[in-house]
Amino acid sequence: MIVCVCNNVSEKKIHQAVAMGVSTMAELREQLDVGTCCGKCAGCARKVMRECMAGQDKNASGFQNFIQQLHFQPSAVTA
Repeated sequence: MIVCVCNNVSEKKIHQAVAMGVSTMAELREQLDVGTCCGKCAGCARKVMRECMAGQDKNASGFQNFIQQLHFQPSAVTA
């Protein structure tokens, strides 16, 4: 979905920016020019960015929980 019509910024572009480390609206404006023309898209862009960041946190914590649940035990050495 296009979030910013003025600068042709899609949700996908916002997701890519967040994956590259963008975490504030100021950074998003700097990288993609979103919200720099008429400004009507700023609220939607912020929402998409926050949802994407929340999804990354959820995925990261899920992976960490998975790793913590693994029990590594050395195998018995037989000669």
